[in-house]
Formats: sequence, structure tokens, C-alpha cells
Amino acid sequence: MTSLALRLLPAIAVAVVLTGAGIAGQSGADTAAAHVAAAKAAAGQDHGGLFDRVCAPAVAPAAPAAPAAAAAQPAGAPDRSQWHVEPARVFDNLYFVGEKEYSAWAVKTSAGIILIDAIFDYSVEDEVVNGLKTLGLDPATIRYVIVSHAHRDHIGGARLLQERFGARVVMSAADWELLANTAGSWPKPTRDMVATDGQRLTLGDTTVTMYLTPGHTLGTISTVIPVKDGGAAHTAVAWGGTAFNWTTNRTAYITADRPDRFWFETYIKSAERFRDLAAKNGADVLIANHTNFDGSKTKLPALAARRAGAPHPYVIGNQSVQRYLTVADECAKAGLLRLK
Repeated sequence: MTSLALRLLPAIAVAVVLTGAGIAGQSGADTAAAHVAAAKAAAGQDHGGLFDRVCAPAVAPAAPAAPAAAAAQPAGAPDRSQWHVEPARVFDNLYFVGEKEYSAWAVKTSAGIILIDAIFDYSVEDEVVNGLKTLGLDPATIRYVIVSHAHRDHIGGARLLQERFGARVVMSAADWELLANTAGSWPKPTRDMVATDGQRLTLGDTTVTMYLTPGHTLGTISTVIPVKDGGAAHTAVAWGGTAFNWTTNRTAYITADRPDRFWFETYIKSAERFRDLAAKNGADVLIANHTNFDGSKTKLPALAARRAGAPHPYVIGNQSVQRYLTVADECAKAGLLRLK
């Protein structure tokens, strides 16, 4: 690629976002199809996993679904071969310690570790505890576990970390309530720290900022995290909840005062707000709690093969981060219009 083409890439990315938004904004074009087209334009070559997951029309279940937090996995542990992956250092201070499909991220600071999500109760020992040891880090130094939302695939391992290492579990008030009302015999953490919107959590030399972005659940948390690559500073954002669970797990979400429209409108507001926050913070790195959404299934192998001085697979630029959230926003708008 020529140097001129490289210089033009940010402008091209901006044009894609503006064009996509313009499609739905034209007079008389506020239709589900127009918003899907806008989402597809925003997705480009970067965010197909997100687009494919949230822009397809929902298929109603044949029978009432179990509550989302209890239905994520069967009670018994699947065979390790189905979920295990090796841990990886992604940035100087950020490590992947998740599964094939579900992510957990360890932020290393000068005073210990902040963990973002705790995956399942059956995999936390293998992936988080042993994964940190494999990476040369001490799991006993986990000081905080920020849980994006109270579904078992993200909070299931929190109790082990809470009891064994004294880690503080951080979650929104709404999702602590969700957890308290969640059925299932898997081990749940004791209610601990309550996150508030815009709360800054400092550990040693690192401060992460948590924002309440309801939609996936009433108290979903999205987080801004400073990271470094060879000393170069970057800003990562973690969008805390992605799928439109209320379209399938209806018994867990839909009530008289919280119909489908409520959930779509809430999700839209959160996606737009967090996109603005990503822009304001200059976020150029995107991480997710499912490996399909941030491309970790391809980015982790690419990172392992990365040569000195080569581009970092996770550094996608601020416009691409914003486009990701535009996909979430536009697909939710399409879902809302499909209700009519």
C-alpha cells in the first residue's frame, strides 16, 4: 500500500461511517432495511462478527426460554477440549485469559491485577488462575474483578476468585439484583462493590473508568482501559454487552413496563453514548467479552506471529472503534423498527 493510501485510510473510515449514517437519515428512509444497510457499511471488513450476530431478524423460540443467566451453559462442565485456549499477552499490561468463545482480560498494574470478567465457574481455574501463572503473573494479586454483566458466562468464576484470593467483585447495582434473582446451582459471588456511572477505579499506576451502558442487561458495564505496546500508549474500550437477549430469552426480560421497545431504545441510547465516549477518549483498541465480536479468534494468532515493528492486530484506530458501536446502534434501530 502506498504512503498516500495509508494517509487516506482515516478519511475513508470517516466517510464509511458518515455514509452509513446518511443512508438511514434520508427523508423517508427510516426503515429496518435502511438501518441494516447503514450497519453493514459501518461494519466494513472489521466488524462482521458483530453485524452477523445482531442485525439478523430475531427468530422466536418455540417455547419460553430459561432466564439468560441460567441458560448460558449446562450445569455440567463441557469437555476441556471444547473451550480451552492458551493465555496470551496482548499488550504490555493487558492479557487474554479467556476461553474459545468467552473472554476474560487481566490488566496488570504496579499494585496487582484488575480482571475484566470471570468466565464460567468450571473454567476459571484453568483459564484465569493457571493462565496467569503460565504468563508469569500471580493470581493471588487479583485485586478487583469487574463483571460486565450478571450472566453466568461472565460472572461464573467470580466466587472462586473472591473466596480464594480476596478479590473485590465489582458490578452495577441492577446486575447485583439480577444475580440475586437468577436461578441455578452454580456458585455465585457474595454481593460486593457497586459500580456507578463514570466511576474511576485506580490500582497502582493504572486507572480504568466504568460506564453504565444498560441494554444487554439493566446494569451492563462498559470500560475504558489504558494499555501500552512497547511503551506506546493506547486506549482500549470494552463494550460490556452485545446481543439482544430479550428477543429470545423473553421470560427473563419482557414485562409490562419493559416491553421489547424499552430494551431496544435503552440499548440504542447506550451504544450512541459509549460511541461518543470512545471518540472523546481517543480509543483505538477494541476488546469484547466474546471472541467473535472483537476478532480475537484471528487476532490472537496474528499477534503470536507478529514481528518487531509490525502493526498490532488489536490497534484498529478510533474511527474503527466508533464504527463498531455504530453497527450495534444501527442494528438495534433496525430491530426497533421491525416491531412496527
